Amino acid sequence: MIIDLHTPTAVVFGAGRFAELGGHAARYGGRALLVCGRTAARRHGLLAAASAELERAGLAVAVSDNISPEPLASEVDAAVGVAARARCDVVVALGGGSAIDAGKAVAVGLRVGPVGPLVGTTLPAVEDALPVIAVPTVTGSGAEVTKGAIVTDDDRALKSGIRGDSLFPRVAIIDPELTRTVPAPVVAASAFDALTHAVEGYVARKANPVTRALAVRALDILGSRLPRLAAGADDPALRADLALAALLGGINVANASTCLPHRLQQAMGSVPRVTISHGRGLAAVYPAWLRHAQPHAEGAFATVAQALGADDAVTAVTRLLDTTGVGAPLRSHGFRATDVDALVGGVTGDTGNDPVPDIDVDLIRTLYQESL
Repeated sequence: MIIDLHTPTAVVFGAGRFAELGGHAARYGGRALLVCGRTAARRHGLLAAASAELERAGLAVAVSDNISPEPLASEVDAAVGVAARARCDVVVALGGGSAIDAGKAVAVGLRVGPVGPLVGTTLPAVEDALPVIAVPTVTGSGAEVTKGAIVTDDDRALKSGIRGDSLFPRVAIIDPELTRTVPAPVVAASAFDALTHAVEGYVARKANPVTRALAVRALDILGSRLPRLAAGADDPALRADLALAALLGGINVANASTCLPHRLQQAMGSVPRVTISHGRGLAAVYPAWLRHAQPHAEGAFATVAQALGADDAVTAVTRLLDTTGVGAPLRSHGFRATDVDALVGGVTGDTGNDPVPDIDVDLIRTLYQESL
């Protein structure tokens, strides 16, 4: 048995741990760039609270709050400019996966940017990349413990990853109480993202006994909690469970990577007319992918189904999508049959980790067509 694991991010988990932000940041520098989205962090007081924690620890704070739900390279470059002018030496990424990914991209972009040409590449070590402290306020992506940043290059209309060990955050502060204000539909879509990380962390070719054990635990959590979260249940224990499942999924992404659905979702950035969240994009293509992938790894998918309390993985996941309202075809999000060529052409990255062998353009086209 051979197992390789690499999860260098220090995890600080639990209700109230947000108060430790300043102390952790002060270990890495004295001038922080605080990266967040355009609306929620400010509206709910989290931006002010984070700034106060950092200033209380003696750090100067510069803010870049221009990040879209699907981060653009131009937005990251603007944040890099803020960091350069303020001579920042640590990045605090506050928000959902988009803000955290943007913060990670800033950390390397300041040294080897501009960011656009980095999209779709794996970077060698960037020795002087800024340290990143990730503070998720929407849990699901697991971006707080992964070595990638999903960004869209405006010039190429290419949504893909900037990857490399230099993008791992140094610290992830996971305080489930920060997610209290997230609307139930956003919670459900983000939780489905976490579920896909669990599924793929079990069935991927790079999966190993550790990622499979983490996947089963995450699936057990999400199978029973996701419907309650989608219904708007406000329960500290539920929030903590989702945060844990997201963390486990993120560790799996870092070590087993992901499968074809993530390539299919990222390619949706090649149709700029349509705006779709990562979780809902995954939900749109997942049933079709499961139908095609399950025959190639029947034993693994049987375990996935069992962890979700069903006899069949396709049935289990489809039922969750229907129950939570997250599942909807691509057409309902604004995609058209005429977009399929652009979607197929936009698929990048490694498809060799999927349980389906020898993935080709015909299969990718079929999956998009079945998902319309």
